[in-house]
Amino acid sequence: MWSSSRRVFRYLVRYLSVTACRNTIIVERWWQVPLPQEGRPSTSRLYPRRHRIYKLVEDTTHAPKEKMELILTQTVPKHGGRGDTVSVKKSVGRNNLLPQGLAVYPSPENKAMFAEEMRLLREGKPEERTQTHTEQMTLEFLKRSSLRINSIPPMVNFELTKEIVCRQILKKLGVVVPPHALRLPDERIKELGDYWCEVTVNGIDTVRVPMSLLPYENRSPAPEISVTAETNQF
Repeated sequence: MWSSSRRVFRYLVRYLSVTACRNTIIVERWWQVPLPQEGRPSTSRLYPRRHRIYKLVEDTTHAPKEKMELILTQTVPKHGGRGDTVSVKKSVGRNNLLPQGLAVYPSPENKAMFAEEMRLLREGKPEERTQTHTEQMTLEFLKRSSLRINSIPPMVNFELTKEIVCRQILKKLGVVVPPHALRLPDERIKELGDYWCEVTVNGIDTVRVPMSLLPYENRSPAPEISVTAETNQF
């Protein structure tokens, strides 16, 4: 035990002396050195087989790496768009995003600047407003999507309304669409068939999404039927 612990300690001392101090390694003695009484000289000495045996307490080499927050100055694939606050690895931020001018630190001044920019994008004139990166991704997703809605039982008078379509878009496509941003055909939708609905994103761009009204499907589990066999006894 003494020889192995001594080799480990020597390796730690040699490693820390020749490498840059980027991590923290904390060790403590396995047996504590007795302290002298107050006012008396120290008579204790270190015993190699006892007081030079150490155990590892903490090593930050394998600790989870902290991330850094940045504000993107332009669209970066797999991260976000201009004005988005992202959390990335320190190596990615310091080696890629910051040197190339793709991001800045989230200082109060930068936060206020991008917040004002986002406000102008949303409240400016319609012809001057542009979509953010997230809204542009929503537009592209809606262009590739289609909506399938099942009718309710035929004995009930069913009509497709904006509220029903908004709930179905959220349930099946995962997109929140308020009723005022949705437009349906002028005729009332009561019969099965193919229709369309238009979704306006951020009050700027409108996407027409194909929509189909399908027959009612009973998804409740079928009742179990138990069959008992009777045997005749003679």
